[in-house]
Amino acid sequence: MNRPLLSVNINKYALLRNARGHNAPDVLWAVDECIAAGAHGITVHPRLDQRHTRRDDVPAIANHLREHHVHIEYNIECEPDPGLIDLVLEIRPAQCTLVPVGPGEVTSDHGWDLPKENDLLIPVIARLKDAGIRVSIFMDCDPELVARARNTGTNRVEIYTGPYAWAWGTADQERERERMFAVAEAAQVAGLGLNAGHDLDRHNLLGLRGLPGLQEVSIGHAQICRALEVGTRQSVEELLTALGY
Repeated sequence: MNRPLLSVNINKYALLRNARGHNAPDVLWAVDECIAAGAHGITVHPRLDQRHTRRDDVPAIANHLREHHVHIEYNIECEPDPGLIDLVLEIRPAQCTLVPVGPGEVTSDHGWDLPKENDLLIPVIARLKDAGIRVSIFMDCDPELVARARNTGTNRVEIYTGPYAWAWGTADQERERERMFAVAEAAQVAGLGLNAGHDLDRHNLLGLRGLPGLQEVSIGHAQICRALEVGTRQSVEELLTALGY
């Protein structure tokens, strides 16, 4: 059975820390706890408004991983802002996930508009790949978009799983699940790696078991919500169990 890796997004730990302006909770502690529970990777999404992961967190986490957890993949999500891309190139994480950001959005809620935004993405993707960084781009769950994504030069696509997650437990569940599988099959045909993320949790992950070619899931909000009930380690362990570990 295909078992994707779990990358835990620690943005919400940083958001809670920022609410008081000190260092509680310590994001490096959160990194250690997630890894101790079995997480395969750590994700951050620095934004220009620095409302959760700050710019100075990005190198601090990178250095911490290199010193204490060399086997753990670091994934930096960001928009293709020149300053953020320069930061990614300085850090050189295993992966950079390029995500479109709309004015005033609460969280990422749509994929790239391709080929309309190709001219924005193609040179950025080329720079990242030239630096040895694997690139993934955020994409709506539509199999027709996969070939367009391939034309950007990206290594992987990350399926925006919001509609799938919201449909879980409703009459639309199977329809959205079928769309996920159609995108996964299209990615295999296109020779692209496949990631998934947004509103995934220990329940709806069960529906993604056996998704062809799925290499990584990124989970943050559901993980910390569950952590408030059972603690960070158990919340991560439950996600791994849902993934078949």
